[in-house]
Amino acid sequence: MEHAIRFYEAGSPDVLRYEPIQVGAPGPGEVRLRHQAVGLNFADTYFRNGTYPIPLPNGIGVEAAGIVEAVGADVRNVAVGDRVTYTGFVNTLGAYSTVRLVPAAPLIPLPEAIDSETAAAMTMRGLTAAYLMRRIYPFQAGETILLHAAAGGVGLIVSQWAKLLGLRVIGTVSTEEKAAIAREHGCDEVINYSHENIAARARELTDGKGVSVVFDSVGKSTFMASLDSLRRRGLMVCVGTASGTVPPFDPQLLAMKGSLYLTRPALADYIADPADKAELAQRLFDHVASGRIKIEINQRYALEDAVQAHRDLEARKTTGSSIFVI
Repeated sequence: MEHAIRFYEAGSPDVLRYEPIQVGAPGPGEVRLRHQAVGLNFADTYFRNGTYPIPLPNGIGVEAAGIVEAVGADVRNVAVGDRVTYTGFVNTLGAYSTVRLVPAAPLIPLPEAIDSETAAAMTMRGLTAAYLMRRIYPFQAGETILLHAAAGGVGLIVSQWAKLLGLRVIGTVSTEEKAAIAREHGCDEVINYSHENIAARARELTDGKGVSVVFDSVGKSTFMASLDSLRRRGLMVCVGTASGTVPPFDPQLLAMKGSLYLTRPALADYIADPADKAELAQRLFDHVASGRIKIEINQRYALEDAVQAHRDLEARKTTGSSIFVI
C-alpha cells in the first residue's frame, strides 16, 4: 500500500495525517515517480500553517528524488528507469509520499555521483544557494557577507560556496553546538545571537564598515539587525521568514541607514527558465560530486513521523539538511 502525508486544515504539525493512497497511470506531461528520499524544508511549514495559502485538503512537500516508473504522453525529458530529483512550489506540492504523479517538466536527471538521499537533501537548498551565490550580487573576492541560520541546510551550502568565491563569512547561530558546525563549513566568524548583539558584533568584525550583503532567512526578529549590519549601499536579501514575516515599513528607512538595497527573491523565479535551471543545477552537482561542497544530512525520518519532523524543525532542533527516507 502506498502512503502520503495530507492535511485538511491549516495549523500546527498535528494537522498532518499519514494516509493510504492509490496512484494511477500518468497523464500527458506527467510521470509516476517512486520516491527514495523526500526533502524536509522550512518552507513546508508555511504551507502547513497557512502562511502560503493553498486549497485544502492537499498534500505537502515540494522536493524529492526517486526513480521514474512510468511516463505519460508527450514526456521527452525523462524515461522509465531514470533517477531524478525535483523541487518547485505549488506545481510540485505533494512530495511527502511513497509514489506519486508529478509533472515531468520540473524533473532533473541525476548524475551517477549523486545518490537519492543527497539529492533530496540538497535540490531546493542547493539551487537556492546557487542563485544566491551566482545571480543576486556580483561578489568580489575579499568581500564580507553576513549569513543568518549558518548551521541550517541552506546556510551550510552557502558558506561553503562563499569560501569558493573567496568571501569572508560571518554566520549567526543560536547555540555553541551550531557555532561549531558553522565554523566547520566555512564561517570565518560566528555570532551567537542568544547572547550577542548581531549588528554591533558585525560592525566590530568589519572595523565599523558593515558587510556587503546579508542573507536573512529568519525574518521578523532579525530584520532591523540585518539592516544595521550593512555597509553603505549594501544589499539585504530576505530569503525566509522563520520567525515571522517582516512588518510593513517606510522605504525611507533604507535611505536613512545608508542607501541600502533590499530584495525578496524566490527560487521559482530563478529556475523558471529551463536553461538557467540547468546551469545552476550543473554548478551545484559539480561542486557536490567533486567534494568541494559537502551536504550534511543530520536528520532522517520515516514518512509517518512527519508530525515530529515538523516539530523538530520549528523548535530549531535541526542542523544541516533533513530528509524522509522512503
